[in-house]
Amino acid sequence: MTMEKGISSVEVLPSKSSQVTAVKVVVKEPETKQTQRGKRVGFVLVHAGAGYHSESKAKEYKHVCKRACQKAIEKLQAGALATDAVTAALIELEDSPFTNAGMGSNLNLLGEIECDASIMDGKSLNFGAVGALSGIKNPVSVANRLLCEGQKGKLSAGRIPPCFLVGEGAFRWAVDHGIPACPPGFSLAAFKRNKRKLELAEKVETDLIQLKKRRQSNEKGSRVMCRTCGRPSRANDGSRGGDQIELYSLENDSGTLDTVGAVVVDQEGNVAAAVSSGGLALKHPGRVGQAALYGCGCWAENTGAHTPYSTAVSTSGCGEHLVRTILARECSCALQTEDAHQALLETMQNKFIGSPFLANEDGVLGGVIVLRSCRCSAEPELSQEKPTLLVEFLWSHTTESMCVGYMSAQDGKAKTHISRLPPGAVAGQSVAIEGGVCRLESPES
Repeated sequence: MTMEKGISSVEVLPSKSSQVTAVKVVVKEPETKQTQRGKRVGFVLVHAGAGYHSESKAKEYKHVCKRACQKAIEKLQAGALATDAVTAALIELEDSPFTNAGMGSNLNLLGEIECDASIMDGKSLNFGAVGALSGIKNPVSVANRLLCEGQKGKLSAGRIPPCFLVGEGAFRWAVDHGIPACPPGFSLAAFKRNKRKLELAEKVETDLIQLKKRRQSNEKGSRVMCRTCGRPSRANDGSRGGDQIELYSLENDSGTLDTVGAVVVDQEGNVAAAVSSGGLALKHPGRVGQAALYGCGCWAENTGAHTPYSTAVSTSGCGEHLVRTILARECSCALQTEDAHQALLETMQNKFIGSPFLANEDGVLGGVIVLRSCRCSAEPELSQEKPTLLVEFLWSHTTESMCVGYMSAQDGKAKTHISRLPPGAVAGQSVAIEGGVCRLESPES
């Protein structure tokens, strides 16, 4: 396997909009050892949300991404389907208290957890999703089961099997299909874990009201960050600094993050993508975000007559922004052009930040991880040379930061990285983009 990774330079690219700063990071990595005889190949890229990742918790964010990558690779090495591998990665992310998914999800206005999740199989193009689901530890497992059941064909009386269920109906379907409900104490434990988030969000709401009043003065403001939406604000502190509001003063708080996700390609070149989210803090009960919606939260599509590349995408950020731009599907379509990096950059600029559907938004917040793959021969002149799987992987975000991890089946351990906007860049108006290339050589028989 040959990989290209490791940051070597940063280049600020011109933008069609004066409000957009695009950061290109060129990545390269030395060649690694050859594929072992009989060892399966595959690749996984995961993210722990686009939002704000505090430096004090960087180790925890990276660690959960590493574990998620390892779980997916273990599945791929055992010969599992790409959908099973991506589900394994998502379960690990959902189980972490540091992510806004599964057990660590935000609470709605009633102090309850309601989760969204979806998964897509690039080979069959089947899709499974759940929205506003409560009482299940791992929502992605229900989404995956919906996908699998849908592949079995019609139900009795010619009924079409569901691919998207919400609320109580989704919960009952899950239990009926053998997915256990949470233990009785789960809701209480979840409330305790999220109590501080609820208190902080209420404090932020009060603080922002005060900040709006202070903006009316002409005093010099200081930059603060809204913990509810991850958006930077300009606020006057009303003093020489001793009165400044610090919304990040709690070192033990994990920060407001968003949707988690993963994309996978297996040895056969099949791709899969999945996404899971607890939604916005203090959301209205019953609200469903992009993580459950077709073309918005994730997308996976194998190569075909009109698609020279297999693509997989998973999104994160403000659900309403991602829904109105159908960002996952837009990214997948864009990646069919020759230059993946430029295609993703232009999509984030023109189809997301500059989208006419979000023209009235002050800032557009979101992030994506993408991979595309194709079969190619390392030495085209050698007819007996086995084709390798060329995998290009990228991540891009308009939020303050995004935590990612990636790993191939030949790596000893996963690599992780917290991507951040450069100094001076404004969240919601700037784009960061990074990535690399991986060549997966077919194992010798």
